[in-house]
Amino acid sequence: MQTINKLKILNDPIYGFITIPNPLIFNLIEHKYFQRLRRITQMGMSYLVYPGAHHTRFHHALGCMHLMQKAVQVLRFKGVSISEEEETALLVAILLHDIGHGPFSHAMEHSIVNNVSHEEISLLFMETLNAEFNGSLTLAIKIFKGEYPRKFMCQLISSQIDMDRADYLKRDSFYTGVAEGNINSERLITMLHVVNDELVVENKGIYSVEKFLVARRLMYWQVYLHKTSLAAEQLLIRVLKRAKELTSKGIVLEASEPLQYFLKNEISLDEFNKEVLDTFSMLDDYDLVSAMKSWQFHEDFVLRNLCEMIINRDLLKVKLKKKKIKQESLQKYTDALISKYHISEAEAAYFVFTGQISNQAYENKTEKINILHKNGKTEDIVKASDQLNLKALSKPVTKYYICYPKQKL
Repeated sequence: MQTINKLKILNDPIYGFITIPNPLIFNLIEHKYFQRLRRITQMGMSYLVYPGAHHTRFHHALGCMHLMQKAVQVLRFKGVSISEEEETALLVAILLHDIGHGPFSHAMEHSIVNNVSHEEISLLFMETLNAEFNGSLTLAIKIFKGEYPRKFMCQLISSQIDMDRADYLKRDSFYTGVAEGNINSERLITMLHVVNDELVVENKGIYSVEKFLVARRLMYWQVYLHKTSLAAEQLLIRVLKRAKELTSKGIVLEASEPLQYFLKNEISLDEFNKEVLDTFSMLDDYDLVSAMKSWQFHEDFVLRNLCEMIINRDLLKVKLKKKKIKQESLQKYTDALISKYHISEAEAAYFVFTGQISNQAYENKTEKINILHKNGKTEDIVKASDQLNLKALSKPVTKYYICYPKQKL
C-alpha cells in the first residue's frame, strides 16, 4: 500500500514556505470541510473595490498556522514551556478558527442562518472533526473556547494581538495593494513573551505594536469599511433576504440544493445537527454567484435588480456622514422610488436604507496589550507609548451611511 508523505511544504506569497508539521494537521487540511475554504473569499465583496482581493479563507488559515509555529518557537526559546501536545492543539485551533465562515465571509453571517455566528459554526465543525479524529482535537477546542487554564495560549488564538490579526492585516494589505496595512508580523512575534501566564510584548517591540494598531485603523477605514464594498455587502444580504421571502411565499427559485435548503428552512443554533452542518459545508461563494446570475432575470422587481447590481457592479450610491441620517432624507429617496416604479414601501426599503459603521483599533477596556519593560514591569501600550494618537485609537469612531439608487435602477 502506498504511503503518503504527510510533511508537506507549501509556497505562500507572504511568508515563502509554510511547513505542515505533522500528520494530524495534514489530514485536517485534506478534509472536505477545510478544503471548502478554498471557495470562500477572505474579504467578501471587497474585490469590487480592490481587484486583487480574491484570496481565500484557505490562504489565511494556513498563514495563521505558520505564524503560530513561529510564536511557539519564539516563546520556547525564551523559556516558556509548551508541550508537543499543546503546540499541536494551538496549531489546530488557529488552523480551524475560521472554518465556520459562510459564503463571502461576514456578509452571510446572519442571512443564511438565524443569528448564528461563524465562531459558533466553527466550533460545531471542530466538535464533528474531533469525533472523526478520535478525540485528538479536544485540547484545541478547549483553547479555542478560551477555557484552557494557560491564558496566553487562548490569547494567541483570540486577543488584541493574536495570530489571526497578525496574518489578515499583512495578507489583506498585500492582496489589496493598500500599503498602509503592511505590518511586520515576524518582528511582532519575535518580541512576544509571557508574564504571569499572559501574553506581553517586550519593550523593543513597542514601535511594531504602534504600527500594528495604526495599520489596523487605516485598513478598517480604507478597506474593510470602504463605502463601496459596504454597499455591495448590504446588497448581498438583501438578495438572500428577498430570496427567502419569495421562497416562503411558495415561489421556487433556481439555486443549488444546499442553498435551496437554507432558503426554505429557518435554522437556529439548536437545529444545527450533523445533517445541517454537512449541508452548510457544501455552501460556498459559487452557490451564490451562480444563483445571482440566474436571479438577475427573475420577474420579481426587487430580486432582479439587486442581483443585476452586484453581477454588473452597478451599485447603490453611498454617502457617509458624521451624524445620524435624518428620516426626511430617507423618505425623500423612498418616495421617489415608489412613484417611479410603482412598488410598495417594503420593496423600496431594499434599495433605500441607512446604517452605521464603527472603527476601534484598540479596545483597551476589554483586554490590553501590555508592554514588558526591562525592569520586569508591564504597562498598557497607551501609557507606555509616546505616540499621542494611540489614546485616540482606543476610542470608537462611528459613521453613518445612507444608500439609495443612482438615477435609474
